[in-house]
Amino acid sequence: MLLVTGAVLTVAPVPAARAQESTTLEEISVTSVSPVQARAAAPAAGPSPAAPFARAAEVLPVATNTFSPVTVVPQERIARDQPRTLGDALFDRPGISASTYAPGAASRPIIRGLDQARVRIQENGIVNGGVSDLGEDHAVPVNPLNASRIEVIRGPATLRYGSGAIGGVVSAENNQVPTFIPARGITGQVTTGYTTVDNGRLGAASVDAGANGIAVHADGFATATDSYAIPGGIQRNSATETQGGSVGISAIGDRGFLGIAYSHFTALYQIPGGAAEEARTRLTPNQDRVLARGEYRPLDGPFEVLRFWAGGSVYRHEEIGIGEDGIEGVQAIFKNREVEARFEAQHVPVETRFGTLTGALGVQASRRVLNTQLEAFLPPTESRVLAGYLFEELAVGGGLRFQAAGRIEGDRLNSIATQFPGDYLPDGTDPASYALTRRFAPKSASIGALQDLPYGFVASLNGSYVERAPTGYELFSQGPHDATATFEIGDPTLRLERARTMELSLRRGVGPLRIDATGYLTRYTGFIYKRDTGNRCDDDFASCGSGDELRQVVYSQANTTFYGAEIAAQLDLLPVGDGWAGLEAQYDFVRAQFDDGRYVPRIPPHRLGGGAFVRANGWFARINLLHAFDHTEIATFETPTKGWNDLRAELAYTQALDPALYGAAEVTLGLQGRNLLDDDIRNSASFKKDEILLPGRNVRLFLTARF
Repeated sequence: MLLVTGAVLTVAPVPAARAQESTTLEEISVTSVSPVQARAAAPAAGPSPAAPFARAAEVLPVATNTFSPVTVVPQERIARDQPRTLGDALFDRPGISASTYAPGAASRPIIRGLDQARVRIQENGIVNGGVSDLGEDHAVPVNPLNASRIEVIRGPATLRYGSGAIGGVVSAENNQVPTFIPARGITGQVTTGYTTVDNGRLGAASVDAGANGIAVHADGFATATDSYAIPGGIQRNSATETQGGSVGISAIGDRGFLGIAYSHFTALYQIPGGAAEEARTRLTPNQDRVLARGEYRPLDGPFEVLRFWAGGSVYRHEEIGIGEDGIEGVQAIFKNREVEARFEAQHVPVETRFGTLTGALGVQASRRVLNTQLEAFLPPTESRVLAGYLFEELAVGGGLRFQAAGRIEGDRLNSIATQFPGDYLPDGTDPASYALTRRFAPKSASIGALQDLPYGFVASLNGSYVERAPTGYELFSQGPHDATATFEIGDPTLRLERARTMELSLRRGVGPLRIDATGYLTRYTGFIYKRDTGNRCDDDFASCGSGDELRQVVYSQANTTFYGAEIAAQLDLLPVGDGWAGLEAQYDFVRAQFDDGRYVPRIPPHRLGGGAFVRANGWFARINLLHAFDHTEIATFETPTKGWNDLRAELAYTQALDPALYGAAEVTLGLQGRNLLDDDIRNSASFKKDEILLPGRNVRLFLTARF
């Protein structure tokens, strides 16, 4: 199967249920590999890059032909882990953590210590359209249960999505807009599961069908949990519910496709810990979303592929709880309307004296309108972005390739700014407020080299310069946020944030030993962060300094250095049946420090893990221990976080069936255990780490059927 992304193309693994089902068009999605690699593999007759992993487990799908690290969670792993949030799906991957503000409901991925405005979350190439970047208590309106895969893209390829993706892009991919016609006319998957730690119940189903150039898709999901167990008790006020689904239709032909989809997401979840637990705080996110995608492959001319993505969403949630008057009701309302469109043109290969040049250029436009009401901290804010970008790759021979990318944006933000006193304490007068429009023109560029080495190793070196405009909430926040127990103050004078990054990687994706190792260094000028002033407030600014309910946090800038590494390895030791038994290991860390010696807040700890696996004759067994070290490199007003151990085990069996007899082509049944030592696990990257524990010992029973 060929994955096509304009400037970045590759051959990627085909889900088992679809391996022989594409007809007129190969599936289209998002990844981060160069056009040269995709063109070389376009006949799709040979094995995909993931083929070597058939000899072991899919826990380390190394994409050796990428310029930058790409973390992939395939459909098989999603069906076994059954994550309820994107943070759950990625929490234990090297270089990635999660906010875990409300485990199982509001948990946003953290990449190399970066989150919120620096991590873009999208579904099928278009921004997810929620307000999870606005507050850690807000859920991402994307359910991973029906995803065909989840990708985390870092490095130069993120420039095609926006300067706000400086930390990385988390992309949930599915077939909501159909991109293939099943060979047998219909295909699909049903999955269900149960978890002991929270009496968790879930079900999800998807189906794709089509004929005569028309393809249709439908999916749905529902999950529910009680408050989860922790060592020695229950984490009160942590129950969750989510429901949703989508329908889509496409016209598919020999030269391309055009399709549209509608999806709906709704949830009800509680916020555990501290004042939120006492107030029985709960949130009710609700989103409607429309997505359109298309592709056309001209017979001749300067461009070989033209593509577009366009989408819009309407989002709203209420924060419900007991107010200061002792009466339960709606304490805050958040609304978000967002549209985005992207068009890319991939030019035909150009033969130069140095080698073959391939690439693409694109334009992107978006508009976002945020509105908060009642005890909310952000006045109505409008953001507009118009950007152009270019990717080019030069293959010079001898396994050496160079890649360059550039992006320029025009950003405009409108809202009401408030001028607070310099010490952020009341001085007897009301702070002055005024309408303000800020305009920015971020410019970004990257360059990289990739070299094939002996014994299947591939090395890459990347350098990038990225500018990021402040977001609306970083500029204009000015009030209480009940669910996070913070009084948030923006700075309307913030400047562009600038980041210079060097990254070195070594990968090997073939043979008995597979490895993916990356080291990086990023120097930020004007790094924007939430600074805890030490003041405490109630529900208005006049109470700051004398209140005690809310922490006062101010968006500030300082020069900062981030550096770290992430390593994953897998070794096949012994042949077992038609598969292998082997060992796996991982390690990651990130260190982030301001120039004055202070540490950046909420940074994940060093983590070291390893274990053993067996995959043979339809069986998959795995035991693994992930250890997080004590986190003592803490910011002002933070407390140290004790290390923890997460012992995990899994046993699953997959049986191929006769669809005519059983109605299913394949069934997987299994058990999975997490935190089997029932350890106290606190996430040092979470605002709630001192108030809540992550779930205790948990056993999951799961069943997936494909037809």
